[in-house]
Amino acid sequence: MIRTAARTLSAVALAALAACATPDPDAQPELGDFRLGHNVVLVDAPQKGPFSREASDAELKAALTEAVEERLARYDGDGLYHLGIAIGAYVLAQPGVPLVYTPKSVLVFEVTVFDNSTQQKLNEEPHRIYAFEGLQNMAPVVGSGIARSKEEQLDNLAAEGARLIEDWLRENEAWFEPEPGAGRTPFDREAEKAKLQALN
Repeated sequence: MIRTAARTLSAVALAALAACATPDPDAQPELGDFRLGHNVVLVDAPQKGPFSREASDAELKAALTEAVEERLARYDGDGLYHLGIAIGAYVLAQPGVPLVYTPKSVLVFEVTVFDNSTQQKLNEEPHRIYAFEGLQNMAPVVGSGIARSKEEQLDNLAAEGARLIEDWLRENEAWFEPEPGAGRTPFDREAEKAKLQALN
């Protein structure tokens, strides 16, 4: 009886600890003083890989811009950091032959981070990212080209690319160490986006 009660208490305690350790999906993420400023995606005649569907520069730019915005605009540090992203190549897999030829989709781009306070690059050389569709979006037997439309492929690649950028920023968390006494840098995201759109 005593052993049964002890086991029950242990199980309850472990469940409580597990509940405490589970991250809240709605919680505000933190990355030092990181806050996304300008999110500039450049696309200038990127290389289209073999057996790829066609995507316009505008489609590539819109997909990655929106995915990065959605992923990184959640951070609300007091600093301000700008991203320069250049898309260099892509493959949006065409339908292949199941079990024989199943082409893979990929988006290749380079990222540079700029610190607004110093107006300096934080990485001397652009960081290259190869974004595939991700395990949750793979169709290994029939291939992505058969299972998904071009738009779905591109959305998946952009979402995975944004996730990889976030992972890379977290690997370099020291870049975003808050400076004591530093105030919040003002930035009107919608107004700045409108300015960039007017220039384009």
